[in-house]
Amino acid sequence: MAAFVDEVLAAGSAAIGVPLTDSRDLGGSERSAVRRCWLPDGGTVVVKTYPDSAEGRESFAAEAAGLALTGATGTGPRLLAASQPERLIVMTDLGSGPSLADLLLGDSAEAAGEAVLAWARACGELAVATAGREAELASLLARQRIAPESGLAAHWLERRIGEIPEILGELNITAPAGLAADLAEVATIVRPRRYPVFSPGDICPDNNLLAQGRVIFVDYENAEFHSAFLDAAYLRMPFSTCWCVFRLPDSLQRSAEGAYRDFVCQIYPDLRNDEVWQPGLRRAVAAWTLHAMTYLLDRALLADQPTIDDGRAAPTKRQLLRYRWRQFIDELAPEPGVAIGPEFRALDALARRLLASTEHWQVPDLPLYPAFRMRLGGGRFIDLSV
Repeated sequence: MAAFVDEVLAAGSAAIGVPLTDSRDLGGSERSAVRRCWLPDGGTVVVKTYPDSAEGRESFAAEAAGLALTGATGTGPRLLAASQPERLIVMTDLGSGPSLADLLLGDSAEAAGEAVLAWARACGELAVATAGREAELASLLARQRIAPESGLAAHWLERRIGEIPEILGELNITAPAGLAADLAEVATIVRPRRYPVFSPGDICPDNNLLAQGRVIFVDYENAEFHSAFLDAAYLRMPFSTCWCVFRLPDSLQRSAEGAYRDFVCQIYPDLRNDEVWQPGLRRAVAAWTLHAMTYLLDRALLADQPTIDDGRAAPTKRQLLRYRWRQFIDELAPEPGVAIGPEFRALDALARRLLASTEHWQVPDLPLYPAFRMRLGGGRFIDLSV
């Protein structure tokens, strides 16, 4: 570990042109390592490194390009230096404020509700500030790619959706008729011809900091222009790809979705039409629900465990999957007694089949986020959304 830290300090110093001393591990993931490093004047910067793999090289390029694109918007760190040979980025240090996840898992409903709305506005403000800059991001991305051919052949979400038939086969789960056509239709959402917005990519509640009443995104490893519906679904579901998924109060969810929608309607006025907005969101919810199955289903069938094991509040894998399947069914038929339309009949049948076959899991329904629960004795709580 000491050798790795020394290498990071040396490479970061070379990239930024001043000696960096000392460092503190800020976490990261299997996709990256993040450290706070000290400047000669006592200030700090954040240094991020990526593995020598196709995914690592693409994450480096996306983050460097995304930070360069958004540096003047105030929605994230500013890029200070990027080293292609070392797959290393030096960026401004935004401090150690709480994240949206911290507040949702905390005990203040007011603070958590305000943070959810601030998160929605931050997504919308970023979309508006970067509207029409697709060509600029493409140029920055090409410049940061370590080799012209280093870009992956297909979008990562499209690849995940394509894994569903194989996963079902390996688990001896019968696929409904028409599933291939439904999967192909859902996958089209990652190739937006309409309603593209810039997004940092992984906008989970723990990939941001709250400062002065604003949400600032800190993870740009999947920065790209993609469908506005993919970000809107984070509020509808909520938080499509995160480990800390519980329910939001209905009124807060609607307000946050409305806040984001108001911003993107400044770019695309026809998104005010529910006949455009709702089908787009259904497709995005379908995409993220399928994505969750690719990394949760096999493990959930073996045993039930929390989605994270560091002691923080989190749902179990089985809870989360059953919640996602129920919610997707509700998206297709949002009102009792309303028959589903012609879209996604096979996916609806699959979700119902999976719910029926996992009834024996007997997991409790997904509760509200801790911030919206009133704790009583004996482990009981009151739902503050009613």
